[in-house]
Amino acid sequence: MLKYDVLIVGAGHGGAQAAIALRQAKFSGSIAIVGVEPDLPYERPPLSKDYLSRDKSFERLLIRPPEFWDQREVTMLLGREVVSVNPAEHLVETDRGEKLGYGILIWAAGGDARRIGCGGHDLAGVHTLRTRADADRMIAELPNVSRAVIIGGGYIGLEAAAALTKLGKRVVVIEALDRVLARVAGEPLSRFFENEHRAHDVDLRLNTAVDRLEGVGTVSGVRLANGEVVSAQIVIVGIGIVPSVGPLIEAGAEGGNGVAVDAQCRTSLADVFAIGDCALHANRFADNLPIRLESIQNAHDQAMVVANTIVGNGIPYDAVPWFWSNQYDLKLQTIGLSMGCDDLVVRGDMTTRSFSIIYLRKGRVIALDCVNAVRDYVQGKRLVAEGLVIDRCLLADTAIPLKDLIAS
Repeated sequence: MLKYDVLIVGAGHGGAQAAIALRQAKFSGSIAIVGVEPDLPYERPPLSKDYLSRDKSFERLLIRPPEFWDQREVTMLLGREVVSVNPAEHLVETDRGEKLGYGILIWAAGGDARRIGCGGHDLAGVHTLRTRADADRMIAELPNVSRAVIIGGGYIGLEAAAALTKLGKRVVVIEALDRVLARVAGEPLSRFFENEHRAHDVDLRLNTAVDRLEGVGTVSGVRLANGEVVSAQIVIVGIGIVPSVGPLIEAGAEGGNGVAVDAQCRTSLADVFAIGDCALHANRFADNLPIRLESIQNAHDQAMVVANTIVGNGIPYDAVPWFWSNQYDLKLQTIGLSMGCDDLVVRGDMTTRSFSIIYLRKGRVIALDCVNAVRDYVQGKRLVAEGLVIDRCLLADTAIPLKDLIAS
């Protein structure tokens, strides 16, 4: 049985950064990364943007070149899945029947795309977009596609809509709620992006439920709850992820919708950490409620916390959340979490397609959504980090840089 001083489960952003950070911190023990996919760690967000639209090759998505991992003596165990964890014996078992021992286990397995549960979900031509293989299957089908239906109006759905529109496809987006991005943004931003997609001839269907997917062998359309059938040669389902934590929970780790971790990302199991999309943690930017953050920032920063803890420089996780989304020629950058806001300020003219929305709770700045407004994004971070109270009229005045409001 092979044994590693640090065994990392998950070859995504979090797992890769944990290994990188350990070597940067002069950790000299053995490190291995177990990954479900056959590929070396790569950037996942561009799959629904630059990769799908063929603007970026896969090689440009790699987090580090292949030789990097050899030079840092990081063993890659790819194309296998960890199916069980034995915390008492400090070992895991893979779907190949391999047993791997560990001194410390870092669980960075992320999550799997949530599948739609209605009839026809298993037809050919029905896709999720989470992995390179998912994107490659879609790309292979696109030459024979003229009409696409996207189920879900979140980031993935809207980014895919923009990419497919750029490729000349007719796109219908079906969203069950009354606006897109409803779970992550305020209504003004939702309405802005709805208008943008409609201006690009995307057919947005809000407050719309799916009854089933139609087709014989291959999908041919989506039947809505009102009986209408929307024809399509391809259907993309973007309705979130299910955190990959089954083996940890079965081994006795606390959690449910993710695995619970403390401020150093320790689970309730001895010598087991968890980071990234699957880590359920108390976050002060969410009013200290336990949440999972599905972002590169979270995976990266939690990986840094774990690596520093392992080498004896333990610091609590307290990073300001940030996200981004590219749609058409729009760059949306978000700092903070707008959930729980009780007021908002629109900074700038939305019709110019360069503006920010500032979210407040009890007068304090808790988040910014910045559209083609990089300066606000950079300068607004401190407002969020410190939860500053600033007059609404000053926040709305684009003649005053946000950094000047901090100084005042």
